[in-house]
Amino acid sequence: MESIYLDHAATTPMHPDVIEEMVPVYKETFGNPSSVHQFGRSARRLLDQARRTTASSIGANEKEIVFTSGGTEADNLAIIGTAIANQQKGKHIITTSIEHHATLHAVESLEAQGFDVTYLPVDESGAVKTEDVQQALRDDTILVSIMMVNNETGVIQPIEEIADLMNSHQAYFHSDIVQAYGLLNINVKELPIDLLAVSGHKINGPKGVGFLYVREGTQLATLQHGGEQERKRRAGTENVPAVKGFEKAVEIITEKRTSYREAYRRYRNRFIETLKEESVNYSINGAEDKTMESIVNISFPGMNVETLLTNFDLSGVAASSGSACTAGSVEPSHVLSAMYGAEDDRTTNSIRFSFGLANNDDNVEQAAKKVSQIVHRLSD
Repeated sequence: MESIYLDHAATTPMHPDVIEEMVPVYKETFGNPSSVHQFGRSARRLLDQARRTTASSIGANEKEIVFTSGGTEADNLAIIGTAIANQQKGKHIITTSIEHHATLHAVESLEAQGFDVTYLPVDESGAVKTEDVQQALRDDTILVSIMMVNNETGVIQPIEEIADLMNSHQAYFHSDIVQAYGLLNINVKELPIDLLAVSGHKINGPKGVGFLYVREGTQLATLQHGGEQERKRRAGTENVPAVKGFEKAVEIITEKRTSYREAYRRYRNRFIETLKEESVNYSINGAEDKTMESIVNISFPGMNVETLLTNFDLSGVAASSGSACTAGSVEPSHVLSAMYGAEDDRTTNSIRFSFGLANNDDNVEQAAKKVSQIVHRLSD
């Protein structure tokens, strides 16, 4: 039985060229980039080149890139670091109810420290409204944090409009772009965002590496205390092999962005078309015309997330859900709850399918047929 991976929004397989790029670094470039001898300088050269590559991918200056252990650390550094560094200007933060937990739990920790957080709602399209951001802004607002693409529904948020709205406000603007990076064209010279969080393992790079873009002039407090790495913004010896692999992944996805998006759009459309052909009862969560090609979130009426995922896995299809499954119970997806209300059945019968490097036209169609068979069997 062929296993079919449809969970690229959770993590992606490493590109073979990324692995090939990392192996020599593990073998030969073991020096500490902070060391002044030749071993350290060799590691430093790799680090500096990777910083230039990642900066170039978003039109940034290399000095504005902070390498982190991934998207979660980048989000935490951006949100908590900015709030702590700017609390003398105010203690109000704006975010949305559909953010990744790396953001939600970061702002919750700030609430416990006396910060005031406004959680903006979304409608059934899955997008926040720009006018809601405008109404929520106050004189004491110091940070607005809104993701670019939602990780559960794939819905693209109106980031450009919000950035323009905030241009004349004191608040910094942070966006988790983990699901958008590499597929959407992002240029910080044109898009006035102050902080962007990126993860390596979502673009066929290694786990344990990412970066935070920090626009020059942004006041940011460090969260780790130790050495003076990353211009004193993130202490700790840099993970040079992972950074090198990350650089290669960035190069590949930047070069192949258009072809990747076309392929993912084709996979997504074929998956949905097959469900229709198989007469499956389903609906798509979120506005289809505002959704990334790589993600589709599907509600199967009368079904249960835990049962579906178990049966999909047994048939060789890997997918996921925003619902937290535990023995005998399912905690509803916080994203779908924000869109439809906590009591709506869609919060506990919806599955996220996400496409990427592990897919082709044949296995996507095969997966859709397996899903259809399972849904029909469970509904009998």
